[in-house]
Amino acid sequence: MKKHDVKELDIKALKESEQKIREELMRLRLKKGFERLENPKRIKNLKKDLARVLTRVKELEKGL
Repeated sequence: MKKHDVKELDIKALKESEQKIREELMRLRLKKGFERLENPKRIKNLKKDLARVLTRVKELEKGL
């Protein structure tokens, strides 16, 4: 998810996206403990996406 993609979403869509990202992160972290991941960078990218989404949510809540 790119920066311009996040800016186009409303707060409801951002909250849904946040939930999906958190679920996928949890799933990948559990999988990492038991077996080798196909794409280990996926966790890093998801964490960045989550940060982008949370930042945008805060901006919208403050009215920026």
